[in-house]
Amino acid sequence: MNEYIINEENTNKRLDVFLNEIYKNLSRSNIQKNIKTGIVKVNNKIEKNSYKLKLNDIVNFNDFYNKNDNVKIEPQNINLDIKYEDDTIIVVNKPKNMLTHPTINEQKNTLVNGLLYKYGRGGLSNCNDDEFRPGIVHRLDRNTSGLLLVAKTNESYEFLTKQIKEKTAIRKYKAIVEGNIENDYGEIRTLFGRDKKHKEKMAVLESNGKEAVTLYKVIERFKNYTFIEFELKTGRTHQIRVHSKYINHPIVNDSLYGARKFKVNTKEQVLQAYYLEFTNLNNQLQRVIINEDEDLTKVLRYLRSKK
Repeated sequence: MNEYIINEENTNKRLDVFLNEIYKNLSRSNIQKNIKTGIVKVNNKIEKNSYKLKLNDIVNFNDFYNKNDNVKIEPQNINLDIKYEDDTIIVVNKPKNMLTHPTINEQKNTLVNGLLYKYGRGGLSNCNDDEFRPGIVHRLDRNTSGLLLVAKTNESYEFLTKQIKEKTAIRKYKAIVEGNIENDYGEIRTLFGRDKKHKEKMAVLESNGKEAVTLYKVIERFKNYTFIEFELKTGRTHQIRVHSKYINHPIVNDSLYGARKFKVNTKEQVLQAYYLEFTNLNNQLQRVIINEDEDLTKVLRYLRSKK
């Protein structure tokens, strides 16, 4: 049993912050999970992560459970397309057919493997899961290319995630969808969660889901397709892909969400995170914009040739 008696120096600290300062090798998210499961007690009571410690509180717990204790993610020399970098923040352009971070089943050739080679574990924030997601502020699906925020420090991680939560960071995507969207711009607002029949998929739910909001704007129209810009206001897994299907305009070649096979071969969905806007720790507004990727370019070239 580990036991700590709170002194004046640690009074008024959050419980999760206090433990994270002691166990720097564990991520804050891992510590929070242990607190939620009741492993950690304050004065023999289960408290929330946000509990503010008081003088002479007694914090006790058995050894922390870390689901990734037996996993070691190795650095790999992978070419990274860095689009912005300062002392605390990186913006990297992730290619298609690459996972953002390792999983239990795949632990090589991900963006994180490349980040670990270039920056080392000590050069990336550990606010996220220590082994699997060092520095990762948000993620992209394997076959969605584009811009990702990476935090070098815990301060920048908290700063960036706050901007995403408060919707001051702007994330825009380009996609080509099936059919002709009726309105030039609009909003899709639904409840969102795991598909009850297919666990690998997400879905719009009628109840008991999290709110998901996507804005859209038409860029160019074709006979049976629409080139469109999406803007995320929330960041649910597969959000744009599911919302596109929900309005009956699935993203071209997105086989998971019911798109027909397009005449031009692509690496699954024709979707790219092309625009990021955020504030760095020096309170300077940063905008990072990239050109259309190979799949977008190929499909647009084909569609324009048929006009």
